Amino acid sequence: MPAKSITIKRTEANDPDFPYLAALLNHELHEKYGELQVVYDKFNQISNLDTVVIAYVNDAPAGCGCFKRIDKNTAEIKRMFVKTGERNQGLASSILNELEVWAKEEGYSSAILETANKQLEAIAFYEKQGYEMIPNYGPYVGMETSVCFGKKL
Repeated sequence: MPAKSITIKRTEANDPDFPYLAALLNHELHEKYGELQVVYDKFNQISNLDTVVIAYVNDAPAGCGCFKRIDKNTAEIKRMFVKTGERNQGLASSILNELEVWAKEEGYSSAILETANKQLEAIAFYEKQGYEMIPNYGPYVGMETSVCFGKKL
């Protein structure tokens, strides 16, 4: 089996590969959480972002992530996703690392993010990447199914 070629690209939300990957993420979340996911959908509007990272495996879009400004020091990591068949190969780590480097270049000193309490693989991944649980922030305050994390960059 030939080695896979992995490429990480900085781009923006109007890159056609980003809505494609985000739609796969949305489908997976709706399959897992059903009607509860509808509540969260409004927090995931990212159409005007110019801070998107896409991972490609053999030139095919395989994963994504992005960040947006919370305040002058804090970036929020959003829409982290890797296609099912491409997981456990380091793509998520590469995407998150690129987002963190980019956020630092933009002057941010910390990153925060939210995931669901049933996303056990995501929680373990973020903890492995140095994120620590923080109190729920912004729209996630009072949301029992949300788990929030933060990290100094």
